[in-house]
Amino acid sequence: MTEMSPVNQASPVPAKMAMPDAQTVTAVTHWTDRLFSFRVTRPQSLRFRSGEFVMIGLMGDPDPKTGKQKPLLRAYSIASPSWDEELEFYSIKVQDGPLTSRLQHIQPGDQIILRPKPVGTLVHDALLPGKRIWFFATGTGFAPFASLLREPETYENYEQVIITHTCRDVAELDYGRTLIEELKADEMMQELIGAENLAKIRYYPTTTREESPKMGRITTLLEDGTVFRDLGIDGISPETDRGMVCGSLDFNTDMKALLEGFGLTEGANSEPAQYVVEKAFVG
Repeated sequence: MTEMSPVNQASPVPAKMAMPDAQTVTAVTHWTDRLFSFRVTRPQSLRFRSGEFVMIGLMGDPDPKTGKQKPLLRAYSIASPSWDEELEFYSIKVQDGPLTSRLQHIQPGDQIILRPKPVGTLVHDALLPGKRIWFFATGTGFAPFASLLREPETYENYEQVIITHTCRDVAELDYGRTLIEELKADEMMQELIGAENLAKIRYYPTTTREESPKMGRITTLLEDGTVFRDLGIDGISPETDRGMVCGSLDFNTDMKALLEGFGLTEGANSEPAQYVVEKAFVG
């Protein structure tokens, strides 16, 4: 969950900052000039369900009058699964974003603020049992599904796991593509989840600007039936299919209309149903 806009060359965040709820950065990967992921230490007391998000950030600049600093916090989906010893996040770089213009410069050893109060709707508890789960993502909305794809419960609950990821350019798909490739090849993951379960994953990437093997918005490809023809599936039905959606506000709105057109009902933690949308995502 991140802010949207192009990259900027802002001053880097100072290392070893004294801040509340501090966690230490352990790794950073820059995927494009607009996208990066990073890992941080995990508080010993933090318990979360795969698919949830937390508030993370940095301290803001001192107030010119008082000299006091306030934390700059944004909601970020945890991209690592609930069993991981560290926490992973996936972010866009924002030119004028108060947080990400600085966050993009973090390096191993730096510290960030992490408020250990996970929440969110993209969790298995919010869905009724089904046979097939669809993860619909645009941009950095892939993050919660990076967590759920590495969660054994996902494969215990469903016979098929379909992840669609729509971005403007091919390079913007690299984080998700690499994660899925490594997930299927990793011996530890094969032992944890099972090779037969990892074989349930159907990855469906599309681009909207740069030419790629599959062009178009996923909403359009669902409307005209292209997705179903490509995957050899009859369609989406409330009896068998469950959905999770994470993307821009417009994408979420369009996907809600589509899924309800297929007969699915929106669920929540308090009232599980057939699909859920992450409303806190703003990227």
